[in-house]
Amino acid sequence: MIARVFFLAGASIFGFLGTLHLLYTFFSDKFLARDPAVVEAMKGTSPRISRGTTMWRAWIGFNASHSFGAMLLSAFYLLLAGRHMDVLAGSRSLAVLPVIASAAYFVVAKRYWFAVPFRGIAIASGCFAIDAGLVMT
Repeated sequence: MIARVFFLAGASIFGFLGTLHLLYTFFSDKFLARDPAVVEAMKGTSPRISRGTTMWRAWIGFNASHSFGAMLLSAFYLLLAGRHMDVLAGSRSLAVLPVIASAAYFVVAKRYWFAVPFRGIAIASGCFAIDAGLVMT
């Protein structure tokens, strides 16, 4: 079934991007500011909402939780499309949910991120939109 291929492709892209983002967050310097003074300022400043953390710890936490969200979306749809396509094909809600989620990521990527994740999310969003169209017809 062609819908399965598009679901697996869209979910795989999200899984890859989420995993790569998590690895970059904890095991690389890719998300460090180019100016070391910015990192030091983040480590020494707390957000207005709480003095119980620093901007640096919040930055790391936001990046990690963002990664987990993409990875969870991926895992959920890889499992559904891989093993329970009948459930996925029989539910408009489950078919539309990744379209909505990927559209939200798309808007954020367009506004705040750079070209590589934007392009990946655009492709994944297209896959999910095609899926929804195939499943709902």
